[in-house]
Amino acid sequence: MCGIVGYIGKKEASSILLHGLKLLEYRGYDSSGMAVYLEHKKAISVRKLSGKVKDLENLLEKKPLCGVVGIAHTRWATHGVPNQVNAHPHLDCHSNIAVVHNGIIENYEELKKQLIKEGHRFVSQTDTEVIAHLIEKFYTANVTLEEALRQAIKKLKGAFAIAALSQKEPYLLVGARFQSPLVLGLGQEENFLASDIPAILDYTKQVIFLQENEMVVLGKDKIKITDFEGKIITREPTFIEWNIEEAQKQGFKHFMLKEIHEQPAILNKILNYRIKDAGIVFEELKIKEEELLKIQDIIIVACGTAYHAGLVGKYILEYFCKIPVYVDVSSEFRYRQPIVDEKTLVIAISQSGETADTLASVRASRTLGTKVLAICNVLGSTLTRESDGVIYTQAGPEISVASTKAYTAQLFILYLFALHLAALRKTLKTHEIKDYLDILKTIPQKQNFILAGAEIIKDIAKKYAHFGSFLYLGRNVNYPSALEGALKLKEISYVPAEGYAAGEMKHGPIALIDEYRAVVCIAVESDIYDKMVSNIQEIKSRAGKIIAIASEGDKKIKELISQVIYIPKIKDIFSPLLVALPLQLLAYYIAVKRNCDIDQPRNLAKSVTVE
Repeated sequence: MCGIVGYIGKKEASSILLHGLKLLEYRGYDSSGMAVYLEHKKAISVRKLSGKVKDLENLLEKKPLCGVVGIAHTRWATHGVPNQVNAHPHLDCHSNIAVVHNGIIENYEELKKQLIKEGHRFVSQTDTEVIAHLIEKFYTANVTLEEALRQAIKKLKGAFAIAALSQKEPYLLVGARFQSPLVLGLGQEENFLASDIPAILDYTKQVIFLQENEMVVLGKDKIKITDFEGKIITREPTFIEWNIEEAQKQGFKHFMLKEIHEQPAILNKILNYRIKDAGIVFEELKIKEEELLKIQDIIIVACGTAYHAGLVGKYILEYFCKIPVYVDVSSEFRYRQPIVDEKTLVIAISQSGETADTLASVRASRTLGTKVLAICNVLGSTLTRESDGVIYTQAGPEISVASTKAYTAQLFILYLFALHLAALRKTLKTHEIKDYLDILKTIPQKQNFILAGAEIIKDIAKKYAHFGSFLYLGRNVNYPSALEGALKLKEISYVPAEGYAAGEMKHGPIALIDEYRAVVCIAVESDIYDKMVSNIQEIKSRAGKIIAIASEGDKKIKELISQVIYIPKIKDIFSPLLVALPLQLLAYYIAVKRNCDIDQPRNLAKSVTVE
């Protein structure tokens, strides 16, 4: 959840570290800090405080750190409240060693008790501080920093990405990873360490993804990777093709708004990359066609927004492929005893590819003999390496904590995969697949139509922003859309919101309806449109304040409701790709009206890398 940056080279470290933290702030922003080795003092100096990275930047202007090697951190609090003492970096007893950490050390309490007995002095409530003291314990006269870290991590239980600096070996950085991401950047007489690529992309496009149970030692002109036992590992770097401009706001007020508007271009990109003369192309899929043909059922595992994409995926796969599909929240799947075998395909969906619960679900599935297909956005992430096959969503860097473009990219990939699987299973005829692909090709243009009408949604949001709670209702393939719409509103505006299957309204939620609750009804053209209209009439009779999302040209809905957001007509199975945008924009404009911190909502982080 936290963000780590490290630098060693010839340039001023603090400016590079600060730049990296700004680009990692989506991973956490409760507090931030930096440690730099000061050559003139022969010592490590630390600046840290609670609050966001801009507060650290102001502190550094008043009290600069001048050196060519350092580490930095932006925190999402797990152990210990967000304050200056608990902010990273953490030091050992004599301030010789500085450590930053992403993850959770599960056995930190017993380690801390033992270290206190041995005379170590702790100042914070964090689990991370034990790492600094463990390194200190093993860092004796004849032991290197690398070996001291190696001995320390053997005592740790839990998940960690670690970067450490010592004034005894000041021109080295050491790092280690276990179930938390860490990326190395290769430069000219400089090297980098980071939790994610954007932090270092302004300086290098050559990266190495540290893998599980691996350590690294960085000098300004060398990198040594080993496993936890010290065995040397050789790995070629990966060239990153996208650039940092893709992760900038480009004139939009917020990253979220920019990313909402990027969706048509991203879907066009997917279409151009995936649809060839030979049909639908998944070069990185790797799971053989004969293996896919043996599949008798599918389980989709995911968290949050990706889980909602998976729920839509259930409707899609069952509709096109005539195969049973089950969807599970990863945090539940990993702790039950799923009935799966070699004839089950597990599809794991994650924007980051580092979601802890989803990774645990994948590992549990593979021990039971299943094939795992990852749908992921981040090249080289843990999920992509631990799955049998991968389909990249190619959404580019998503910076806003609330996911938008990654969601519709996940949906789009699920549609394409379902059509690919339907072709293999012969559940659709060739001309039917072509017709469906033709519909998908119209989606970007239809999304642009919705975006062009954003002012209408903005006006509605202003009228409804004062409501204290919302109910979102949808049916069939748009029931998950209702869940996702409610989640978006909760995430960025802190307004209580609940998504519900509209047919279930009479089984409880109707008791909530009154003039103080806003109800968003997804009533697009479909076989169950009349059922949705009945729900709307029930809400109206109880004085509920309704916003409807309806298909273009629907005059009947306008007779019932004054606040209608129209979207282009489309075959209903594909409608979630369009419905998503007005739901995202409605949440965005309500949050703007309520003066919320949209890109960095409280208590949240982009990538949930801890349980």
